[in-house]
Amino acid sequence: MADKSEPREQNTTDGGNGRPSHESDLKVVEVHQVEGIDPTHAAIMATNKPNQWGKGYIRLYMLAACIFLNSTMNGFDASLLGSINALPNYTSYYNLPKKGATSTGIVFAIYQVGQMVASFFIWIADWKGRKVLIFIGAVGVCIATVITATAKTLPIFIGGRFLLSYFATLAHMGAVLYLVEMAPTRYRGTLAGLYNTFYYFGSILATSAVYGAHLHLSHRGNDDWRIPLWLQMVCPGIVASIVLFFPESPRWLVAKDRHEEARAVIARYHANDDADHPLVTLEMKEMITSLQYEGMTTWKDFFNYKSLVKTRGRRYRLMLNVTFAWFGQFSGNNIVSYYLPTLLANVGITDTNMKLLLNIIYALDGWIFATIGTRFHDVIGRRKMFMISTMGMAIALSITAGTAADFVNTGSKTSSSASIAFIYIFGGIFAFAFTSMQPIYPTEVMTNDMRAKGAQSYKLISGASGFLNTFVGPIALQNIGYWFYVFFVFWDIFEFIFIYFFYVETKGVSLEELEVIFESKNPRKASTAVKKVKQRTFVNAEGNIETETKEVV
Repeated sequence: MADKSEPREQNTTDGGNGRPSHESDLKVVEVHQVEGIDPTHAAIMATNKPNQWGKGYIRLYMLAACIFLNSTMNGFDASLLGSINALPNYTSYYNLPKKGATSTGIVFAIYQVGQMVASFFIWIADWKGRKVLIFIGAVGVCIATVITATAKTLPIFIGGRFLLSYFATLAHMGAVLYLVEMAPTRYRGTLAGLYNTFYYFGSILATSAVYGAHLHLSHRGNDDWRIPLWLQMVCPGIVASIVLFFPESPRWLVAKDRHEEARAVIARYHANDDADHPLVTLEMKEMITSLQYEGMTTWKDFFNYKSLVKTRGRRYRLMLNVTFAWFGQFSGNNIVSYYLPTLLANVGITDTNMKLLLNIIYALDGWIFATIGTRFHDVIGRRKMFMISTMGMAIALSITAGTAADFVNTGSKTSSSASIAFIYIFGGIFAFAFTSMQPIYPTEVMTNDMRAKGAQSYKLISGASGFLNTFVGPIALQNIGYWFYVFFVFWDIFEFIFIYFFYVETKGVSLEELEVIFESKNPRKASTAVKKVKQRTFVNAEGNIETETKEVV
């Protein structure tokens, strides 16, 4: 990305008349060095960075905050089902067994089935736009909530959960595409990454609702689990009522030849209404060039998957998309989030209220660490964060397994407490690096014409992984207990090795600039190569401000 040409000599006076050039101090900036790319974004942000607290950015943050409510849907469901599964009124109403997977497992796992089916309809985002897909999904979730909250038989309840998952996935993936494409390059990891942290906000809402309802309404038949089910429509209801008033993604607008609208969106939300800012010109140029070459997927060619594998670089992108989808669901995290009450029972916590309270604390723990980690993705970088997290999870799970084994064999209360503590530590470590990037990283590594199909492959793989976890999980917990943790210890170590050798760093690189990285001989090395450059801003002989960039020798 650095300009390799030597800067021309500059006089310290203007045309010999003695007027000073007003040179600024030299400053050294680190930028990602990729063969064939000039430091466009890095140079602009180093010398002419828009105010991130300007009016345009404040508007962007407000839009993003509303979109974040989509993320509560998945978190609400995971913790809601995990919590009401501990309620005697719920299990007795549907005659659910306390152990085994035949009934309880399918109630959980049908959510992943709905995700996988919905993945085949994400092309609507490229056809009608990102915000239309969000709207359809949010309205559908409200309808599905009515079905589940009023279901009198288990098959209807399961069918309602399928529809809820189907529409929640449409809203969720529309939101991810929208945020990744709306967020400025410099803040993409932070702004878009914050989205998935609201998974835990949904978890807190769900677990708190179930805890309060059980505490005060358990004597009123089924109100302690019916009322929390009704609350599942609050956040999607808010989103559905306002999302159609939002601006559309500039990349989608460019793809539809609505260039002036796209420029206006970029100027307002990336440059605080400064239409002449160099960032606006740069981003428009990159998008037009990229979309003219790649195009945007239509419903007619959505199921033509050649675009995902037609070059080596695209196959590498797909590999990252697929593996991260699996890692994000199969690192031990799904077992903890869905079956925390069962895990607590395995180490001696049997009181229902205590299980529900600890569920709330687990969700709060995850939200705090996920929110902190979101910012670090734009500071430390995605790849390093993933490696720190996978190794930390392996260590936490190994201690959890050891202390759980000691409790089972000796009944030690100290071991029981330590096991619970490290379950929470594991959750915090996972949330710190993975939660915010789960939908973001698989999306940002895709080109514009691959992004919707990439979202489909991400949801298919993550759904399959989640289904395996949630359906097989109770069987494994029943039959092998703490040895289930040991399996994930070794799996997380494998993830660490894989990420180290193959994962590309996307921090600080625009979506269009990633093309050169993925077409290089070794994308991982190309993405992590960093060089220092000197940048100088000065007034030239004509009185115009210029910026020069030079590699530091």
